[in-house]
Amino acid sequence: MYNQNKILRVLQLIRTLKSPPAKSIRQLSTLLDSTERTVYRYLDLLTEIGFDIQKSERNQICIRCNDENGDLSLNEEEIALMKSLLMTVAKNHPLKDSILKKIYINSETQLHAQQILKAHLGKIIEKLSTAIQTKKQVVLKKYHSFNSNKISDRLVEPIKFTDDYQSVAAYEVKTGKNKVFNIDRISGVEIKKTSFKNAVKHKYKTPDAFGFIAANKVYEIELLLSLRTAMLLKEEYPMTAGLIKLDTKKKLYHFKATVNDLKPITRFVTGFLEDIKIIGSEEFKNHVQEQLWKLLRR
Repeated sequence: MYNQNKILRVLQLIRTLKSPPAKSIRQLSTLLDSTERTVYRYLDLLTEIGFDIQKSERNQICIRCNDENGDLSLNEEEIALMKSLLMTVAKNHPLKDSILKKIYINSETQLHAQQILKAHLGKIIEKLSTAIQTKKQVVLKKYHSFNSNKISDRLVEPIKFTDDYQSVAAYEVKTGKNKVFNIDRISGVEIKKTSFKNAVKHKYKTPDAFGFIAANKVYEIELLLSLRTAMLLKEEYPMTAGLIKLDTKKKLYHFKATVNDLKPITRFVTGFLEDIKIIGSEEFKNHVQEQLWKLLRR
């Protein structure tokens, strides 16, 4: 059975591959602190247990999500039943051992591994909380930026957590900007001996549903989503959950929000054009069309 570090890496890989955009093998090896050969082994494992691993023309990897009916993973009772049936009714079947192996890897390991992942994120929150209280700078290790699609260490002065503890607001020393960093994109936290040097520049504003702090302009976004895209949006950006409502007449999901930056929602919409209808803002429609033209010119 996998040790805790390997389980955590596999979980990080699954979460990363499910989150657009697709990543290169080099990016994945940096994020997981593993060799490229190890990443390929993990990808083979995910393929074996049923994940739909996709590779683009540029050799960038992602997991395609086809589930439109919610979470279809086995729960503990279903796992127990499957094992019981295999060990009794099908105990002499030649495929028994192979199926049992997949059940253990794909279901039981994931159930227990979620506790490990939560513990890992809990340690990150604990260290950031300590740094906020003691006013110490920290390094966010191997932070995966959704906007730049880069993985790098960030030297910051943490200010406070968002209400749901999904993100931490911090002053980034290199850029001189106040930003919001998603907790689950932080691989680790190193508390420095250096005290805050930029406290007078610390500013906290409530971020939008995508984690962006208000700048000079805000944008009104209104969408109609399929069940699939509504689920994916909530999974990728948990703070959007309260803004997604079922339209019973149209049998679609209605999303309406004021956002401070168009990049994340534009990237999401262009990835699922067949399942999303833009309503409301003409400005956002024009912005999406411009981005699509840019992609076509490439």
